[in-house]
Amino acid sequence: MAAPGFLGRRSGERAPREKITKHGLQTALGMLKYLRPYRGWYVLGMIFLGLSTATSLLFPYILGQMVNSATGSQDWWLPHLDSIALLLALVVVAQMVFSFFRVYTFSLVSQNAMADIRRSVYHQLLSLPMVFFDRRRVGELTSRITADVQQLQDVLMTTVAEFFRQIITLVGGITFVLVQTPKLALFMLAVFPPLIIVAVVFGRFIRKQSKKTQDDLAEANVVLEESLHNISIVKSFVNELFELGRYRESMRRVVKNAIKTDTYRGIFISFMMLAIFGSFVAVIWFGGKMVESKEMQIGDLFTFILFMAFIGGSLGGLPEVYSQILKAVGATERLREILGETAEINLDKQQGVQTAIDGVVSFESVRFTYATRPEVEVLKGIDLKVQAGEKIALAGASGAGKSTIAQLLMRFYEPSSGVIMVDGIDSMKFDLSHLRNHIGIVPQEVILFGGTIKENIAYGKLNATEDEIKKAAQKANALEFIEGFPEGLETVVGERGVKLSGGQRQRIAIARAILKDPAILILDEATSSLDAESEKSVQDALDVLMQNRTTLIIAHRLATIRNVDRIYVLDEGKIVESGSHDDLIRNPDGYYTKLVNLQMQGNQTDL
Repeated sequence: MAAPGFLGRRSGERAPREKITKHGLQTALGMLKYLRPYRGWYVLGMIFLGLSTATSLLFPYILGQMVNSATGSQDWWLPHLDSIALLLALVVVAQMVFSFFRVYTFSLVSQNAMADIRRSVYHQLLSLPMVFFDRRRVGELTSRITADVQQLQDVLMTTVAEFFRQIITLVGGITFVLVQTPKLALFMLAVFPPLIIVAVVFGRFIRKQSKKTQDDLAEANVVLEESLHNISIVKSFVNELFELGRYRESMRRVVKNAIKTDTYRGIFISFMMLAIFGSFVAVIWFGGKMVESKEMQIGDLFTFILFMAFIGGSLGGLPEVYSQILKAVGATERLREILGETAEINLDKQQGVQTAIDGVVSFESVRFTYATRPEVEVLKGIDLKVQAGEKIALAGASGAGKSTIAQLLMRFYEPSSGVIMVDGIDSMKFDLSHLRNHIGIVPQEVILFGGTIKENIAYGKLNATEDEIKKAAQKANALEFIEGFPEGLETVVGERGVKLSGGQRQRIAIARAILKDPAILILDEATSSLDAESEKSVQDALDVLMQNRTTLIIAHRLATIRNVDRIYVLDEGKIVESGSHDDLIRNPDGYYTKLVNLQMQGNQTDL
C-alpha cells in the first residue's frame, strides 16, 4: 500500500535527474548579487586560494630535489640538503598562512552573504499572501531558508574553493610533469583516460541505484512519519500491526536495493583500487626503467609520483564537487522561486489610503473561491452592512462561509468579484498594514508564541507598558491566574502555548486583542474554551470591549449571540436570513430556528 507523500512528492515518484540547465545556471548566477557587498573580500580569498595551491604544488618538487641531494645527484641551484629543507619549511609556513587567510576570507563572505539571503527570504515570506501558504507546507518553507541556504553556504565557502583548487592542481600538475619529464608524463596520460571513462560510466550507474535506494527509504519515512503523526488514529482503530506491516514491507525494499547498490559499489571500488594501484605500478615501473637508463634522476621520479597522486586526487574529487554544485544550483532555483513570488505588502514602505478608520463595513455582491479549490465557490454574492459600533453575528453550519468573510475583511484573500468597503472606501485601496492595524481578532483555536505571557499579550501592541499589559489581562480575566504563576507575566508558555490550558490561552488572546484596541473586532467564538465560572466575567469584559466598536462574531454556540444587533445566517455561501435573534426565532420554519433547535436538543454539531 502506497502512503500519501509527505516529503514533497508521492511515494514511488522518482526524483528528477540532476543536471545543470541554462535556466538553472542563470538562476544561480542571479544569486551572486548577494556577494557584491563583499566582492573585495571574495577576490582576496581567491588570491589566497591561488597562493596556497601554488605553494602546495611546490611541495612535491622541492621534496624531489631533497631526494636528489641525499643521493648525490643534485644539480639544483640549492645544492645542500639543509638549504633545501629550510626552503621547504618556509614553503610549508607560507602554505599555512595562505590557507588560514583563504578560510577566513571565504568564511567572512559566505556567513554575511548567507545571512543576507536568509533575511531576504524571510522578509519575502512575511510579505506573501495567504494563498501562497495554502499551497506550501511550513516544513518545506523552513527547509528552503535553512537547508537550501546552508547548501549554498557550503558551496560558496568550500566547494567553489575546492573546485578551483583542484582545477589549478590538475592543470598545474600536468603542465609541470609534461615540462619536467615529458616521456613519463605521456605514459601516465595514456593510462589514466580509460580509467576515467570507466569511473564516470560506472559512477552514473551507481548514483542511479543509490537514488532508487533513497526513494525507497523516503517511502519508508513517509509511513513512519504518517503513522507517528496520527498515532491516536492508529491506536483508536487498532491498526498497529497494519502500520508495522507497511513499514516492514518498505524496509524490505530498502534493504534489497541497498544491498544491490552496495554490491555494485564494492565491485566498482575493488576495480578502481586495482586499476589505480596498477597504474601506479606501471608508471613507477616505467619511471624506474628511465632511472636505470639515466634518463631521469631518482628524485625526479619521486616528484613525479607525488604529482601523480595530486593529479589523481584532483580527478577523483571533481565528480563530488560537481555533484555539490548541482545541489547548490537546485537550491538557488527553489530560493529564487520564493523571492520571485508577488508580495501582498511592502514591509519597507506604506502604500495606499491611511485615513482614520471608524469601522463601517459593507460587503457588496462578494463572491469568493479559494485558489486551492477552484471548483468550489465558497461565497455566492454576499451583501451585508455593519455600521460603526454595531455588533453582528455570522451563523450557519460548518463550511457555510462564516470564517471566509472574516478572512476577506482582513484581506488574507481577495474576493473573486464584488467589493468590500471600509468607511465607504474600497478595502483594496487601503495600505494593508494600516487596515490590519485597525482590525483585531480573537480566534477559536488560539496560537501563542513560545515566549512569555507578557510577550504574547504585548504582541497586540509592541510598545505597551507593563501597566497596560496588566490592565488588558485584568479585563480579560487573566490576571488572577497569571499572578498565580511563580514568574507571573514572565512565565514561559512553551511552544504554541502548551504549558497553558485551553481556557488560559483563550484569555491571553482576548487580552492581546484588548491591548490592540482596534476599530473593528472579529471574535471567533472567543469564550468557547472558558469554563463556566470565568466565562461570564470574560464575556462582560468583551461586552465592554465591543462598545462603540464594530464587531463581527463568528457564532458556533448560538446562545452567545442573542444580544447582537443583527444576525446573518449563511447556508452554502449565501445569506439566507438576517435580523435580530428575536425576529429570526419567530419564524418556526426558518433556517436559524432549525439551528437553534438542533443545539437545544443537545446536538453539538459544529455551527
